[in-house]
Amino acid sequence: MAVVVGTNSGFVLATPSIDPSGSEITIDTWTFAQRDTSPVGSAKIVEVGWYCADATEEANYEVGLYSDSTDLPATLLYSARTNAKGTGAGWKSVIVDWAISASTTYWIGVQLDDTATATHLDYNNSAGGGNSRKNAQATLAEPFGVPTTTALTQATAIYGKYELGNSATDNMTIIGENIY
Repeated sequence: MAVVVGTNSGFVLATPSIDPSGSEITIDTWTFAQRDTSPVGSAKIVEVGWYCADATEEANYEVGLYSDSTDLPATLLYSARTNAKGTGAGWKSVIVDWAISASTTYWIGVQLDDTATATHLDYNNSAGGGNSRKNAQATLAEPFGVPTTTALTQATAIYGKYELGNSATDNMTIIGENIY
């Protein structure tokens, strides 16, 4: 497995469960934001997660959603700021209810507080999507501001699980063969 946009990075329909086995980069005290375009028909994000490659000490992490400004994260649209990482490796996730517009570029963000032993996030240098990151962050940057670095061909194991919107017929009552 690898870090792949649409599977375990960016917008996904199913919660990832397998170790993406990508390269690893330190995430503690950094804000990482993964760029992706919301799929056609998407209406909201219901879960945000990231892959913790190490068993390290307990720490708080935050997740958020940023708007896009010319291939850089901009305004923090939503956030969930108090989430326990636990001490084991694996996928970390938060249930959210964030309305989004279809076919729109967003940045899905994660910030992890410092751990005594370095905590790592998986990534793939040539998987697309793109990410920006800022170091020495005690909380999600609001607004994101100037990144420490941006890699527009790199995908990180940060995802937003989305749901499709309702079609017009989903909102109608069907009785027999008649639609009301």
